[in-house]
Amino acid sequence: MSDTVDPPENSDLTLAEPLRRAIGERYLTYALSTIMHRALPDARDGLKPVHRRILYAMRELRLSSGGGFRKSAKISGDVMGNYHPHGDAAIYDAMARLAQDFNVRYPLVDGQGNFGNIDGDNPAASRYTEARMTSVAEALLEGLNENAVDFRDNYDGTLTEPVVLPATFPNLLANGAAGIAVGMATNIPPHNITELVDACLHLIKTPDARDDTLLNYIPGPDFPTGGIIVEPKEAIAQAYRTGRGGFRLRAKWEVEDLGRGQWQVVVTEIPYQVQKSKLVEKLAELIQTKKVPILADIRDESADDIRMVLEPKTRNVDPDVLMNMLYRNSDLEVRFSLNMNVLIDGVTPKVCSLKEVLRAFLDFRREVLCRRAEHRMEKIDHRLEVLEGLIVAFLNLDRVIDIIRYDDEPKPALMREDWSRDFVRATDESDYQSPPAGEGELSEVQVEAILNMRLRSLRRLEEMELLREQEELMRERAELDDLLVDEGLQWGRISEQLKEVKQTFGKDYAAGARRTQFAEAGEIEDVPLEAMIEREPITIVCSQMGWVRAMTGHIDLSRELKFKDGDGPRFIFHAETTDKIILFGSTGRFYTLQASNLPGGRGMGEPVRLMVDLPQEAEIVDLFIHKPGRKLLVASSAGDGFIVPEDDIIAQTRSGKQVLNVRAPAVARVCRPVSGDSVAVVGENRKVLVFDLEELPEMVRGKGVRLQKYRDGGLSDAITFTLADGLSWHDPAGRTRTEVALDEWRGKRAGTGRMAPRGFPRDNTFT
Repeated sequence: MSDTVDPPENSDLTLAEPLRRAIGERYLTYALSTIMHRALPDARDGLKPVHRRILYAMRELRLSSGGGFRKSAKISGDVMGNYHPHGDAAIYDAMARLAQDFNVRYPLVDGQGNFGNIDGDNPAASRYTEARMTSVAEALLEGLNENAVDFRDNYDGTLTEPVVLPATFPNLLANGAAGIAVGMATNIPPHNITELVDACLHLIKTPDARDDTLLNYIPGPDFPTGGIIVEPKEAIAQAYRTGRGGFRLRAKWEVEDLGRGQWQVVVTEIPYQVQKSKLVEKLAELIQTKKVPILADIRDESADDIRMVLEPKTRNVDPDVLMNMLYRNSDLEVRFSLNMNVLIDGVTPKVCSLKEVLRAFLDFRREVLCRRAEHRMEKIDHRLEVLEGLIVAFLNLDRVIDIIRYDDEPKPALMREDWSRDFVRATDESDYQSPPAGEGELSEVQVEAILNMRLRSLRRLEEMELLREQEELMRERAELDDLLVDEGLQWGRISEQLKEVKQTFGKDYAAGARRTQFAEAGEIEDVPLEAMIEREPITIVCSQMGWVRAMTGHIDLSRELKFKDGDGPRFIFHAETTDKIILFGSTGRFYTLQASNLPGGRGMGEPVRLMVDLPQEAEIVDLFIHKPGRKLLVASSAGDGFIVPEDDIIAQTRSGKQVLNVRAPAVARVCRPVSGDSVAVVGENRKVLVFDLEELPEMVRGKGVRLQKYRDGGLSDAITFTLADGLSWHDPAGRTRTEVALDEWRGKRAGTGRMAPRGFPRDNTFT
């Protein structure tokens, strides 16, 4: 027995369906709509529906490249009302982009007014701007009146629109495309029309040509903003072969000599789709944060052309070193990804190779050629039929005039008349046969043409013109007939059309020459800090509350300095701007500061916690200059420690690097350079232990080993020294005392030790 109950007739009950199926079907419908009608371009004309409708609406408004302009609001309104039922803002944005020569390699819209700029400023409102088509757009529409493509009803069925434009050149690759659909995306860079046409001509001659061979004609993208592609040729070939990949694109720059050894870098071209204003802001930020210390200033002196001036901090810097640093830290170098995901025949999305995209365009051009030829033959047949009737009328002019003059209904009379002898004379020069209503009778079309003929056309000269026109049309029809049956003639005609496109939009065209150049990019190596920063002496001062500053020059370390109320000096030492400064926190974590990035010494400095992620509860144990190759003794208040190479404590981020592991309430307490052969440890209980340095392990990170055993309290200080030279410290009077006979305090590591010698400091520290 079935559980399903049919609802009674005339019932208001609603049939239910599983939620999974309902959502799945609706989401699939949405996904297909997005893929086919919004995001992905057609491989044939390279346009999305909104762009295609904009151009078609402008054509309907007769906005030719040689005509006048119309308000953009009128254009976007017509597109929205007639063909594209979406927001007018989206339509206007799409149209404005087609007019931006920094976004589109071959603009399809000629804009008048503010259509935005390379700084990223938005276009003016549509009521303030005007537009018309360019000659490039007209080339995409050529043949639209000749049944070159199919038409379909618009969204409300009141008008028709083209499914695809005839496109006399491969616009998909010429202008590129970008879009994000559901589950897929596309990103195609622009290319040079001359190179594309050469590749198409080669593909016509050699249909089985390999993708790598096409690269002889298309070496890579040609971006409207120029720039330099530094991607290896092998990677470019792989990208075009698979339809996926990317291109490293750099700004174009030159060194401008200022005389007396001074120079500056001038950037004349920036990478594609990089907003100049944001690029300038980023470079200014690099100067402020001192991430590129050798860059002193950035000035934007651009007018119609790009001119960004980069001033080095010192003339001793190599310009290539400066630019390599900027490539790594800014958008002076970007990576443009390639994803040639397009609609094949306007239906099927597919990631295509370069050859497949060109093949789709050429096959479409052949279809357009045949449809235009068939349309032209229909027009010729209709005209020949009319000419045949007119010639018959001229051969029997008196009879025609007599019928028209005296017959009450001349049209049926002319159609009933037998003109068979004259039909033979009218068609004896060709095998063309018109379709008369009967043998020797005129058709309705021919009779209408005779009746509409003007009296001035009854001249003898007009009869000769008709015969000449008939002969020319018959010759043209024969050529078209041969064209439709001969594939070789078709490809020859397509080649001629492509050569005309190359002649029109090639090197002589305003935007025809290649803009993007190619170069080999060497590896961007890590530049030593000394090469980027001018070495200058400084004095680093850190207060008890952690305010740090770098004073110019090596000042007297005993000089009295100003500090905030309640604060005082903690660390003060001489350094240089190229030094790395190591900070050791009580959490056992090491932090690295760049001396050149420290705030100047005119004020009180800045809290070091703004420069590194040192917790508020943590204290600064030590602050010193990094010396490569040196080793450090680190120890905690619990009496555990080890030896760590100083090269292994350098932190690359502001979060620092954990080296000495401590567990509360223990804290990191000692960080001393290693020298000599022995270790001296003193606890809070004033007991001193001396043992051999070799008993301490060398580690990169960890808790360490026990240095000294305590019954109560913990470690106070530790130091390394040479046993033969004795152990030194400062007594309460400030005098240096040295104890050479240390046998009483010598022992094994982890011992308790003996009470400190007479005169040992009360703060239980060795220095």
